[in-house]
Amino acid sequence: MSKYKMILDLDTGIDDALAIAYALATPESELIGIVSSYGNVLVERAAQNSLNLLELLGHKEVPVFTGLSHSSTTSHFEVMPISAQIHGVNGVGEVALKKASRPVEKMNGVDFLIESAHTYKKDLIIVPTGPLTNLAAAINKDPSIVDLIGNVTLMGGALTVPGNVTPVTEANINQDPIAANQVFRSNLNLTMVGLDVTTRTLLTTNETSTWRALATTAGEKYADIVDYYIEAYKVTSPHLGGCALHDPLAVAVAVEPSLVSTLDLNMKVDTKAPFAGRTIGDETRINLPATHTKVAVNVNTQKFLAEFMQSLTQLFSKN
Repeated sequence: MSKYKMILDLDTGIDDALAIAYALATPESELIGIVSSYGNVLVERAAQNSLNLLELLGHKEVPVFTGLSHSSTTSHFEVMPISAQIHGVNGVGEVALKKASRPVEKMNGVDFLIESAHTYKKDLIIVPTGPLTNLAAAINKDPSIVDLIGNVTLMGGALTVPGNVTPVTEANINQDPIAANQVFRSNLNLTMVGLDVTTRTLLTTNETSTWRALATTAGEKYADIVDYYIEAYKVTSPHLGGCALHDPLAVAVAVEPSLVSTLDLNMKVDTKAPFAGRTIGDETRINLPATHTKVAVNVNTQKFLAEFMQSLTQLFSKN
């Protein structure tokens, strides 16, 4: 069986770092590239973080491309203080990583998405775990990719729970509601992995101590990075009792959809106040069959965490 080809579109903070590790560790797909985005950090930092992590994990063959540096409706981007608090100013919990020997690719991330769609077609899975600016820009530049791409499994949004930026808005969607609305209302085969399920998948210091005990560079660095994240969650979300595995869950669902139960729903993203950034059913398509968009509403937490820990512990033990 041919493997899926996966592209991650990341604003590389801590859960993105875990998503990279899981994408490398899962046998069901091949990570063919990373497109960097803005969000947890600036786009250039996201790209460098991704390169550094790939080299740390023994996979410097994976190319990293720079995506767009700000939303489709703004002229610049500044990191929110809450993002720096949760991920650290450097995006990886203030942990120092060796600078990768491989540089960022010269081709831009939007063109890489388009080229990959034409090359791999239905075998291509795109997993955006930041704003949807790059994907929307790719669709604008070449609308034909909507019918080529096999699946988009995104981390973003909130349907059955409150948002984490406003009462109705999740952070990634909040960065660029207009781009998100374009993606959600396209005919892409789309699965939304939002706060509904990601906040049910938690990591604690019990797990990071397992990685630390491996006594490998990757195990120790990832334990340090995630321990920072766990401490930040004690301040921002003390009710959870751990840190949420937002982005790696999206990677897992992309290759193993049965991990979540989903709702078929034609979706939209509100683009105007007071609910800008809200992900919700599209009332203008309420009577049309929902054949493209699924929303994850429940997750097999135990199965996911077991597979996640097994995969990452195995990867870290070699590096």
